[in-house]
Amino acid sequence: MMERIQKLISRAGAASRREAERLIKEGRVSLNGQVVTELGIQADETDEIAIDGVAIGKEKAKLYFLLNKPRGYLSTVKDDRGRKTVVDLLAEVHEYIYPIGRLDYDTEGLLLLTNDGELMNGLLHPRYEVKKTYLAKVKGMVTPEKLQKFRSGIKLEDGMTAPAEARLVEYNEQGNWSKVKVVIHEGRNRQVRRMFSAVGHDVTALKRIAFGGLTLEGVSRGKYRELTADEVAKLKHIAGKQGAING
Repeated sequence: MMERIQKLISRAGAASRREAERLIKEGRVSLNGQVVTELGIQADETDEIAIDGVAIGKEKAKLYFLLNKPRGYLSTVKDDRGRKTVVDLLAEVHEYIYPIGRLDYDTEGLLLLTNDGELMNGLLHPRYEVKKTYLAKVKGMVTPEKLQKFRSGIKLEDGMTAPAEARLVEYNEQGNWSKVKVVIHEGRNRQVRRMFSAVGHDVTALKRIAFGGLTLEGVSRGKYRELTADEVAKLKHIAGKQGAING
């Protein structure tokens, strides 16, 4: 079965599909000894695909991890400036894995990592509206009127946001700060922070506490665990990768 090269690279766990596309454009991928630079080129399992002259392996066993990301780590595989990345926190995992989406450097909480490019693409695709839940501590008192703006959609520089769930969780008597639980299904850059800024509040702490039905229960900050087979099946179901949940 012929498939695009970037898909085969992703399935082999050599790179995410997006990173594979970048490598192809940079001329670092070859097919049967010939460098390819076009994204539409197809191949099958009998062809030899190499990155920087090193042949990729065949499809590897899929790995799925849930990490409680601390602040001060980049949501990437490696950083050219030598800064700490989330992969550094999974030092015992020797296979190539990459984060599903991103959490900002100063944002903590639930982050999934895998070598399953197909699942990653499904979970991030806007079509499936996979829910992400955040707990934000912000300066000032968040009023019911401002919470309603979250529910109606907020105009940002890149357009209106989709309606979000927003609920005031806690505040101090002086009104100096508030904690708000926000549920979104979009994945814009720094979206939650920008939404609060648009209604007049600076975020002082932000934590993702749930993603796709998974929570941080039992996973302390900086630690991780492997997902169960049932959890993986449920993620594949909501990401449109299988028609029914196994088990």
